[in-house]
Amino acid sequence: MLAELVDAVVGVDTHRDTHQVEIALPNGAPIAVTTISNDSSGYAELLAWIVDHTPGSRLAVSIEGTRSYGVGLARAATAAGLIVLECEQPNRKIRRGKGKSDPIDAHLAVLAALRLDADRLPTPRADGDREALRILLGARQEMTTATTAQTNRLRALLLSGDDTDRQLSRSALTQARLTSLARRRPPRDATCEQAVRHAEIRRLALALTAATRELKANRAQLQTIVNDIAPGLIDRRGIGPVSAAQAIVSFSHPGRCRNDAAFAALAGASPLPASSGRTIRYRLNRGGDRALNQALHTIATTRMRSCPTTQSYVARRTAQGKSPKEIRRCLKRYIARQLYRALTTAMTPTTKIN
Repeated sequence: MLAELVDAVVGVDTHRDTHQVEIALPNGAPIAVTTISNDSSGYAELLAWIVDHTPGSRLAVSIEGTRSYGVGLARAATAAGLIVLECEQPNRKIRRGKGKSDPIDAHLAVLAALRLDADRLPTPRADGDREALRILLGARQEMTTATTAQTNRLRALLLSGDDTDRQLSRSALTQARLTSLARRRPPRDATCEQAVRHAEIRRLALALTAATRELKANRAQLQTIVNDIAPGLIDRRGIGPVSAAQAIVSFSHPGRCRNDAAFAALAGASPLPASSGRTIRYRLNRGGDRALNQALHTIATTRMRSCPTTQSYVARRTAQGKSPKEIRRCLKRYIARQLYRALTTAMTPTTKIN
């Protein structure tokens, strides 16, 4: 246990403006508490406070919200050479009988760290190129959502037009059709309704054209960073820049997931027993990182459509009586194992022997 290897543990309950901090002995007994501001001066104050109150050099810092309000403190503590742990927010079961306050939450962060297995410490997710991928994926999700809404609105406007517009609403809105809609002029004798509809159709066509360019540029940026982090990953069948970027963001760094089974559980692709009596089966996992699960689903669907090896596997499992959902679940589990091994190999730094 971590409690057997450290001289003290610092627990931090993070907030927008201030952080509540407690330093405690390995047996959980508090040594001191303090409150710092959520800025660089507060981080420097905390590091000096830790030096004054810690009973030894072996120290771990358990921070709640390392990718939210605690991201600045996590970076400062890591830069200072401290062991930083990612602490989950306490649930109702843990809080039962203890109440809710900032000092209580800081103490719970200490207790959560002390109960950890020293070989399975939850370190914060990586910054750098991985953070760049996360930002690009967030931007892509926003652009995709906006594009879907604009496409639906454009189709609705075309559907309420004449026969030509109604025909366009049923067909694919290709770049050529969008360009034609953007260049189309209203009739000279257009009514107020027709003029407004035409102007809105033109605006949406221009917006969709610009969104297409932005999504293409976003994909190119993702591909460049993915190739730098994990060369050759996109060359694997069914794995595109977006799916590869999501896998890297969720994987974060070697050591976050102790093995491929843990990575599959993180992705919600691990099998859950659902057996009863003589029936032995497994069901889909509805938990985990759903963005990563969606990436695995995309890869599996692409391979089922274009990979001969996967198609042979699907045919064999279908003959055994497996349903399409069960077959897809098995495929996603295999893909999670392949991604874990590929990312571990690509992102583990090599040591040179002199």
